[in-house]
Amino acid sequence: MFQAIVDVESCSGNEGALADAVEAALRTAPHLQVTRSGNTVAARTELGRDKRVVVAGHLDTVPLASNLPSRWETREGERVLWGRGSVDMKGGIACQLALAVALAEPRHDVTWCFYDNEEVEAAKNGLGLFAAAFPATLAADFAILMEPTAARIEGGCQGTLRATVTAHGRAAHSARSWLGHNAIHDLARPLALLQTFEPPRVTVEGLEYREGLNAVAIAGGIAGNVIPDQASVTVNYRFAPDKTEQDAEAVVRALFERDGVDVAITDSAPAARPGLDAPLAAEFVAATGTEPGPKLGWTDIARFAALGIPGVNFGPGDPGLAHAYDERCPFAQVQACHDALAAWLG
Repeated sequence: MFQAIVDVESCSGNEGALADAVEAALRTAPHLQVTRSGNTVAARTELGRDKRVVVAGHLDTVPLASNLPSRWETREGERVLWGRGSVDMKGGIACQLALAVALAEPRHDVTWCFYDNEEVEAAKNGLGLFAAAFPATLAADFAILMEPTAARIEGGCQGTLRATVTAHGRAAHSARSWLGHNAIHDLARPLALLQTFEPPRVTVEGLEYREGLNAVAIAGGIAGNVIPDQASVTVNYRFAPDKTEQDAEAVVRALFERDGVDVAITDSAPAARPGLDAPLAAEFVAATGTEPGPKLGWTDIARFAALGIPGVNFGPGDPGLAHAYDERCPFAQVQACHDALAAWLG
């Protein structure tokens, strides 16, 4: 099943074929009530249990890089599947789908959610759109998001903020540069600040989150003989869950907003605290026997947190290989996540 799911190309915006296959598999299970909206599919047990768990994962991947179809390799006795999405996050999708169909009598009621458009802008995120349209369907006491964690529990997630730092100058012929003001040169100070910035390490509820502040794009210039009157650098701030989006914006503005440089916040998403003291979270941690770590990156755990649902990240695959050209996932991690969830829910 794992390889079959990986080999269905589902770059963001093109998840229809995979959503069709997931829906068809879920509808074979008489114990599930299936709801589909666009390319998001949810399936629920209705057994009257005291607690409900939502297990979720996104169907989409980043664009291909000549890494489909997938292929198996054996390295040091371990079977590894190479291919786009094997890590982020079709190993998790394979676990979810197999368990959703097989677990007819889980100890907690379960909502299995497979959603689209996670890898693109928040306005398209299938989980967010589904939660707005069907809030009762996603209501739960605890969430497990099957983002890649190398089969260990990772708590919370970092927030992310993007800002455009813009310098303004005055255009002139480059042969008479003294008549103008070079906006590109004025980016030297913001770039120097980024180069010397020491990202803090912040401990939240016992987990250490390493922040990051980096230039991710730069733009400027009119022509080869014109002094540019505007130049900008796009900055991405990954902040720890001790900060709100407003706190993160204040950090960025305090650092850059001076000397005629403008700062415009273009996108942001909140962090989520670990919340490992929630009863079902503590129960799941104890059942898996893993030592929780921090999630270094943004995930939809923040979206569940905004809905008042505590949750953790737990899925197969090395997160350091997510989106990489050589993306690959050991089958043993897929099996480990499947077995841990089956034991806890079963």
